[in-house]
Amino acid sequence: MSSRESAVSEKELQKEQEFIDRLYARVDALRGEAADSVTNALTPVGTGQQARLERDLLVVERSGLLAALNAVDGSLCFGRIDRTDGVAHHIGRLGIREDDTEHTPILIDWRAPVARPFYLATGHTPMGLRRRRHLTTEGRTVTELHDEILDLGDDERTGFEDPSGDAVLLAALNSARTGRMGDIVQTIQAEQDRIIRHDHRGVLVVEGGPGTGKTAVALHRAAFLLYEHRELLAKRAVLIVGPNPAFLSYISEVLPALGETGVLLATVGELFPGVHATAADTPRAAAVKGAVETADALALAVRDRQQLPEPGAPLIIRHEDGDLILDWEIAYEARQAARDTLLPHNLARPHFAFRVIDALTEQLAERIGADPYGGPNFLGADDLAQLGKGVAASAEVHAAIADLWPRLTPEEFVADFLADPVHLPDDAAEAIRREVTGPADWTPGDVPLLDEAAELLGHDDSAERAAAEAARQERIAYAQGVLDLSKGSESYEFEDEDESEVLAAHDIVDADRVADWYEEEDHRSAAERAAADRTWAFGHIIVDEAQELSPMAWRLLMRRSPTRSMTLVGDPVQTSEEAGVGSWADILAPYVEDRFEHTRLGVNYRTPSEIMELAAAVVRAEHPGFEPPSSVRSTGVRPWVRATDDLPAAVAAAVAELTPEEGRLAVIAPRELHADLAAQVPGATAGEAPDLTHTVVLLDPRQAKGLEFDSVLVVEPGRYGTSDLYVALTRATQRLGVLHTGEPPAALG
Repeated sequence: MSSRESAVSEKELQKEQEFIDRLYARVDALRGEAADSVTNALTPVGTGQQARLERDLLVVERSGLLAALNAVDGSLCFGRIDRTDGVAHHIGRLGIREDDTEHTPILIDWRAPVARPFYLATGHTPMGLRRRRHLTTEGRTVTELHDEILDLGDDERTGFEDPSGDAVLLAALNSARTGRMGDIVQTIQAEQDRIIRHDHRGVLVVEGGPGTGKTAVALHRAAFLLYEHRELLAKRAVLIVGPNPAFLSYISEVLPALGETGVLLATVGELFPGVHATAADTPRAAAVKGAVETADALALAVRDRQQLPEPGAPLIIRHEDGDLILDWEIAYEARQAARDTLLPHNLARPHFAFRVIDALTEQLAERIGADPYGGPNFLGADDLAQLGKGVAASAEVHAAIADLWPRLTPEEFVADFLADPVHLPDDAAEAIRREVTGPADWTPGDVPLLDEAAELLGHDDSAERAAAEAARQERIAYAQGVLDLSKGSESYEFEDEDESEVLAAHDIVDADRVADWYEEEDHRSAAERAAADRTWAFGHIIVDEAQELSPMAWRLLMRRSPTRSMTLVGDPVQTSEEAGVGSWADILAPYVEDRFEHTRLGVNYRTPSEIMELAAAVVRAEHPGFEPPSSVRSTGVRPWVRATDDLPAAVAAAVAELTPEEGRLAVIAPRELHADLAAQVPGATAGEAPDLTHTVVLLDPRQAKGLEFDSVLVVEPGRYGTSDLYVALTRATQRLGVLHTGEPPAALG
């Protein structure tokens, strides 16, 4: 590089550094303003409802700004576009204005329409750009620039030109993994951008093989939707469903790094409030629980709990005016009336109870008011009402009603069903039969059953409403006492020409309004409220590894999405769960028929071609026509497959060989081998939710779904199914080793 070219380069670098310095000066000022606003907003502002609402909105807005600025600090700006009309825009993770009085942006949010050419422009279709620049920073220092010339007629050069335009992407792909997914906002490719910004309002299916960036695209789509539909989604929240806790931990920092925190991340096993399902099902049990036929069995089991006395064997209820007879006819008529309401079991129960109480009251009235000479019943309406109150207050009457139509909770009902799985074929019933004795016994496969039961049973909130009203009456009584004490005090004085009028507090407000001031406020975010509310309707739902979910799990999720605003990502080739549906049409037909959009990602950014060749051979052995996604890079390092007679020693040696100087290694092995292998790999982390930031992580194939590591060691591949083995072989970004003791799958031989 000549001295002149060097001087130009230095000048360009300096210009970008000056911009970064100016940007962060503004960010620091915003951070200080936001912190001051939050502090001031927390200062009491009086008891007026409007004042409190304005205060709370300010706290939320400024707290959100603080969280976003803190999350992206040090990597806020990553690019610049120079347009042919001479206008230049810097692109970043958040949009930042020059000041509060001007709308002129100092930094353009990557989701804004004006930023889109940064991702889509090419030399063939420059979209009005002459240059695209990638900035690399460490903290607040610019370290690298990469320029792409899009207007070939522009002869200005900076010395940072990247002829291929791939340097930044390849650097990101080859960088050491940290155990946490990073955002791809700097390197979003055109096919990914089209999906992220897709305007389809219903169900969007994004299919793609390993390493195509499905998960990253889905997360960035969530960020984009939160930007485009902020008001709606801030109220309703976005739900992201992942396959396991390890995966959710892996992706947990992506959206905060994009300035978005109002999102709920959960597995299906965490979607029933109060239940955290950690026990495990056998594959057969999971398949039975996931089948839609189980919903029918649950519905029939609920009807079984709506019982009748045996004909000829009525329930005898003791009463001070003589025994009451609750026979089959009374119970049958009451049950039919309750069922005719089409209400869930618990909500229909009062209708059953009222009919029974009315029938028993009529029975009692006929006995007491009967004319011995055959005349009319001499009891009046007031007498009948009094008798009805007595019957309704009888503990024995309510005990009889509870025997015939018990009030049920989802937990106790499903526990009873699992102990005796009625209305299922014998082999299916035997597969899921077990005792649930406590919270630790619930499995992820039980959660859709609990949700189904909650729908069938309904929630009778009369007790909660009564308690809330009692608490309100207590607040009103307290407030009235305060107002009574204020009588006679001169709180407000108004003078006119003739006289002064003194108004006390009780003249201005009543006890009801004061009681409302004392009501406890709910300061939880929308995501926090959604996590505690089974009936919450999310603004948008994203499901990763969607092909693995059972029909029963889909019933649960569709209840959370009445608008059917969903993004589903997955790969049917990687379906490993026995309960998984696999086919998008089969999944969605019961809910949206064929009204869903399907798109596919075809480029593998993670897996080198050498590893992908081996993984594809495994699938082709079963499906000869299989075509994997195309890898964008080759490392020149071929995977190895080795036989051993001493597996523990071979694993220890392989771990030493494959562990990168920087980055992460995954040892993927059948779960039953984990205890023995952990002893050979000191410092390795394992378990249901292992710490993926450790250098060495021990996983089973299904835990590895959606994850990536610099190096991977696959142990005993012959014990895996085709899809599990395909998943295990495609987790590595650099090096792959395979160890086996018996015969390996033929494709690996």
